[in-house]
Formats: sequence, structure tokens, C-alpha cells
Amino acid sequence: MKFGLFGINFGVCVTPAAIARIAKAAEDAGFESLWTGEHVVLPDPRVAPSPMAPDAPMLDPAVALAFAAAHTKTIRLGTGIIILPQRNPLVLAKELASVDVVSGGRLIFGLGVGYLKPEFDALGIPFDNKGPRTTEYLEAMLAMWTQASPAYEGRFVSFKGIQAMPRPVQKPHPPIVVGGHTAGAFRRSVQYANGWYGFALDLEKTAQCLNGIREAEAQIARPRELGPLEITITPGVALTPEIVARYAELGVHRLVVNNRAKTEDELLALIDTTAKTFIGKG
Repeated sequence: MKFGLFGINFGVCVTPAAIARIAKAAEDAGFESLWTGEHVVLPDPRVAPSPMAPDAPMLDPAVALAFAAAHTKTIRLGTGIIILPQRNPLVLAKELASVDVVSGGRLIFGLGVGYLKPEFDALGIPFDNKGPRTTEYLEAMLAMWTQASPAYEGRFVSFKGIQAMPRPVQKPHPPIVVGGHTAGAFRRSVQYANGWYGFALDLEKTAQCLNGIREAEAQIARPRELGPLEITITPGVALTPEIVARYAELGVHRLVVNNRAKTEDELLALIDTTAKTFIGKG
């Protein structure tokens, strides 16, 4: 089992000193990856199902990961997740390729479709058809990263006769992880992604989602070059050795520990405890 840490761009990790300190501590403790969250804007006043108060600071994922990269050497850097239909895919492709370059090839690109309509309204993005828009944007980004002469023709994005250098260090592109608990997310994972990410899931919900992925695998031919689908979960329950073993039995490959710490010292203690209990370091 690999262990990641969620929340390197919000909560206590919103200052340069905190990001540097926490990122280095996680790497030294044997964590495999650091993960960001994303909300470009938040509803004010807060309305369900918004997960955060409108005045909660949250750094841009690419900025936070690039800064963390400068203070670490080997730990992987994941977006968990970027709300893809809210982004210009060519601008995002440039930003994330830049993160992969400055980190020496450590980016994991996690994406999702989003679920807060007020966010889409504020950004001028239609809430309808966000699934098909996400698929096109992902295909467009892959074209930018992998084609010698990038070109794409779609309903929501089209381009040709352009270049954008540098390309990502990782070939053919950084690992792609699709987040979400819907049939559409499962299908997108099987068809396009190296992995799937389930957030705040207990064992029962994890099992249900994995059944959904198996149903998608029965319906969609997975490209051979993608290999086996890697399963990442942010647990919705407190971790014990027994719980971790049960996640592993379900087929989970990576657990991303949720960061709800109120202080840096509290988060450092969580990193240390996780390392000593599950990673064998600390």
C-alpha cells in the first residue's frame, strides 16, 4: 500500500513556510505523494453541498505543487482533483506540463467534473454537459502533450497549427487519475486514465465503487497501453492496521490521508503517526 497526504494547498498549508515544512516532512516519513484539492471560487454564503466556508484560503494546485516540488526531491505531486470543465484545457496543459518539468517528472494529474453549480455560474461555464466537456478537454490536453503537431476538433474545443513547449517530462504524459463516484467517472477512468480516485469513502462505499468500475470494464475496451487501473482512496474512516488491510483486500493501491489538522504541529504528528504505524518510518 502506498500512502499519500491530502491538502497541501489549504488548511494549515497556505503559507510558503508551512508547505515547505509539511512537504519535506511527508517525504522524509516515506509518504509516496502529496495531493491538492480545488475550488476556484466558493459560494458566498455557503450553500450545500459546498465543502468549505467561502473565506477558506485555497491555493491554486499548480502553484502549490510547483512550490512543494522546490522543497522536495522524490515525492509525487497529485491534483486531487482539478475541476476540468472549469478550466481552459490548453492553459491547463501548459501549467501542468510546467509542474512536471520543474518537479523532474513527478506530477499525477487528477481530474473531475465538479458538482457545485454556483462555481460554474460564476466562471461562465455551463453546468449542463460537464461530463462530455470534461472528456473533450482531457482529449485536447492529451493532444497537446503527445502529438507532434497538436490538433483537435470537438464540440467544446478545437485547435490546429499550434505548439506549446516544453512537453511534460513523463512520457507519453503524466499519469491521469479520474475522480468521482458516478458511472460516468468509472467509464472515463476505464477509457482514459491510469487510475481512479475515490474521496472520503468507507469500506462499503469503496466496494460499491469498485463494483461500478468492474461494470464499466465489462462495457468498455480499456486501451492496453494504460495497464491495470490503479485505485486511490481518501478514507472516510480512521485508519487502523486492520482497516488498511481491508482496503488492500478490496484492491486499493494507495490511501491518501485526509488532512483536517488545525495546526502545523498537529499535521506533523499525523504524518509521524502514519509513518510509524503503516509505512515503517518515522
